[in-house]
Amino acid sequence: MRRPLQFLTDVAILAAAFIVAYLPAINIQLSDFYLNTALTQVSFVVLVEISVLFLLGAYSIIWRYISVSDVRVFVFAGLISGTILAALRFALGFTDFNLWQVPLSVIFIQTILGYGGLLAVRVLRRLIYESREKNKLGSTKRKARRSRVLLVGAGRTGAAISREVSGRADAEVEIWGFVDDDNRKKGGSVSGYKVRGSIAELPRLVSEMSIDEVVLTLDDAKGKEIRKVIDICSAIPVTTKIVPSLNELAQGRVSISRIRDVQIEDLLGREPVTLENQNLNALLTDRTIMVTGAGGSIGSELVRQILNFRPLRVLLVERAEFLLFEILRELAAADRSAELVPLIADTGDEPRMRQIFDHYRPQVIFHAAAHKHVPLMESNVAEAVKNNVFSTQVVGLLAGEFGSSHFVLISTDKAVNPTSIMGASKRMAELVVQGLDQKYDTNYMAVRFGNVLGSAGSVVPIFREQIKRGGPVTVTDPDMTRYFMTIPEASQLVLQAGAMGKGGEIFILDMGEPVKVLDLAKDMIRLSGLIPNEDVEIVFSGIRQGEKLFEELEITGEDLERTRHPKVFIGKIAKYSFDDVAQMLAAFRNAVEMNNDGLIRKLFNQYFPEARVTEFDRSATSTSEPTQEKFFTQPSKLGLAEK
Repeated sequence: MRRPLQFLTDVAILAAAFIVAYLPAINIQLSDFYLNTALTQVSFVVLVEISVLFLLGAYSIIWRYISVSDVRVFVFAGLISGTILAALRFALGFTDFNLWQVPLSVIFIQTILGYGGLLAVRVLRRLIYESREKNKLGSTKRKARRSRVLLVGAGRTGAAISREVSGRADAEVEIWGFVDDDNRKKGGSVSGYKVRGSIAELPRLVSEMSIDEVVLTLDDAKGKEIRKVIDICSAIPVTTKIVPSLNELAQGRVSISRIRDVQIEDLLGREPVTLENQNLNALLTDRTIMVTGAGGSIGSELVRQILNFRPLRVLLVERAEFLLFEILRELAAADRSAELVPLIADTGDEPRMRQIFDHYRPQVIFHAAAHKHVPLMESNVAEAVKNNVFSTQVVGLLAGEFGSSHFVLISTDKAVNPTSIMGASKRMAELVVQGLDQKYDTNYMAVRFGNVLGSAGSVVPIFREQIKRGGPVTVTDPDMTRYFMTIPEASQLVLQAGAMGKGGEIFILDMGEPVKVLDLAKDMIRLSGLIPNEDVEIVFSGIRQGEKLFEELEITGEDLERTRHPKVFIGKIAKYSFDDVAQMLAAFRNAVEMNNDGLIRKLFNQYFPEARVTEFDRSATSTSEPTQEKFFTQPSKLGLAEK
């Protein structure tokens, strides 16, 4: 026993409860029967009850941290031990051991008194602990003033935070109450803290109580709810922070006590992804998985997600040495059972890729390697086709030749009615995959989605850097809109689509509502504690070559087919025969070998009637704006194939 005093206390409480329970049964007459029977049975009864407590894990609960959820253990222990004692009473009635028959009334009274007493001493221990902590807290407050906070949301998350903060002397914040729009909660209290009003009353409450910070503790908060609070607090003004979402907590990325700044991902308010683990286990568990572009934003997150399903081996294919080193170092620090194989390779290098396939025989391939930046690909047309089209062909052919079960291409919303070389090249890559599906038993499929928050070269880190420099923040057009999702969400849905695919599908992910890039820039400036166009200027640089004002995902009702997952759809997109795709590839290969950018553009427009790939206007880059900023303030970050 780690805590013998606690154990002995429990034994004493249960024994005393049993003795007291016998008093009503014998009309409170201390006779020889009472002494001979009650005192004989007490050791047997206590042994049963203590054993049940051990089996249910009651002695793993630390007394000073007992909570409402721990009460269930003692309720179950009482029910189980009472049932055992009652069953023994009837079973022993047919034997000579009737001395051990405990009356049912005694069992009932003793169970209530005994387990109630056990809970009472534990609650008393917690009260003593918290009282000591509050005394320490008072001493700490006299030494240094802590930040006064109001919590927005008196639900589960708010209750958990208030309990933890109130019980810690080292907490850096001091809670002054809650605000909540639920009228039923107004005037009530949570963990001793009063619900002082609605969210609309924040300006008055912040002023009256000299509040330093407002902390959002909303359960499963949507982006609109968070933005509402942010707007109110920005006008007061007062610092706004947030508690990690339940999805973040579930994935173990943060501690519930870690109050952090509000991030742009919070304002978008994407709901957590629910995965069908049974299908994913069948696809990934105990198998050899290859991820190309494994050092990129999407590729590296795919690897992280795949490792949760206990694969036998993960092949990390990446041609950028530093990116491969970084992801390998991160994963090596975690306790993983899967073998991680770092492989420096260009996916367009057929001999090298053949060597890898021949040696490791990957069963599932996620092809995330690609060139993705729209403006850069406009001036590097042949390279875009080499990497996005022919590399897909190389890896796809090898997957079929070596009998891989699944091949998943990471595609993009820019493949819909493409206006850029990058989008057109990814559309061609989709056709390559669908053509190969007609020839091999491998299940080939592609997954389209839009922009990924925080991916390399995307708009969010660029805006963040521009704000850090004091501006200006460059937006291409005030009406520019894009679909956004987080890297983990995109990666999880790619895995889900891969598990559902039967071959030949182009999956389209639900991207939610489109977001104006201008609104995104304003939100990021406000989250930095600054005022748009006062502290940080926003300037418009104009739409660049190949860009669209808005992106398309073909997610209207007539253009897609539902799957059993609510966020994954199948696009109803015309397919090309294997021979037609082969002819296209031959024409593109000839144009690439000639390094004829104009011919490549003409071929895209010829083969894809919906494409509008125009000639490259070199004058678009010869402006007074720095070339680097011109190319890299791309709000439509190609959320896809990450290299």
